[in-house]
Amino acid sequence: MANPSFVYDPPMSPYLDILYQDEAIIVANKPSGLLSVPGKAAAHKDALINRVQRVYPSASVVHRLDMATSGIMIMAMSKDSNRYLSHQFATRQTQKRYFARVKGRMTQPGGMVDLPLICDWPNRPKQMVDHQKGKSSLTYYTVIQRQDNETLVALKPVTGRSHQLRVHMLALGHPILGDRLYADAEGKAMAPRLQLHAQTLIIRHPHTQQWCHFVTPIPFSDYQPPALALPEYIND
Repeated sequence: MANPSFVYDPPMSPYLDILYQDEAIIVANKPSGLLSVPGKAAAHKDALINRVQRVYPSASVVHRLDMATSGIMIMAMSKDSNRYLSHQFATRQTQKRYFARVKGRMTQPGGMVDLPLICDWPNRPKQMVDHQKGKSSLTYYTVIQRQDNETLVALKPVTGRSHQLRVHMLALGHPILGDRLYADAEGKAMAPRLQLHAQTLIIRHPHTQQWCHFVTPIPFSDYQPPALALPEYIND
């Protein structure tokens, strides 16, 4: 295992940050350090979905964020809504934008990372690049701000593999700061938490079929990104 000494200590304040709720969906801002869904161990039962279900018992998970990642998560209020939203994620109709502080000064203005990923089984939950057996994984990145030894980047994943953004940034030689799994000692010491935030999520509403655009501030930067353009077509 990658970190046998890990002790789960999820943040308690705010206990639950609901950004939006109606009869079909719930949108929450997950803090870094909180599981999206419960783990197997008794000590890992506190999770965002459990906190939401204390208030909205019918809520169910549609997608997940890594425990160390903060940002927007959407949950469904009914089986029909879950099915509708899950189809959007599976067919890549949603739009997602993350922001990350990465180690080093990136020289390119942006680009694409197309590297297949697979579980690094002896070191799970770590993932790794594997050109023979890995699943296709695609990320677009744009440099936002540069400093001497760090860079703020916008990340738009096309696929949704486990740890995709973290491994893709590592593959570029710029691991995300504060990453306890993938950064080197210096990169870990440069931030108290993983500097990765799910800032934007665009989905079609299960009842109205209208596009909904959800955003939340970046907790580790004062940068205020422009809104993403809403999709112009539907790929049903």
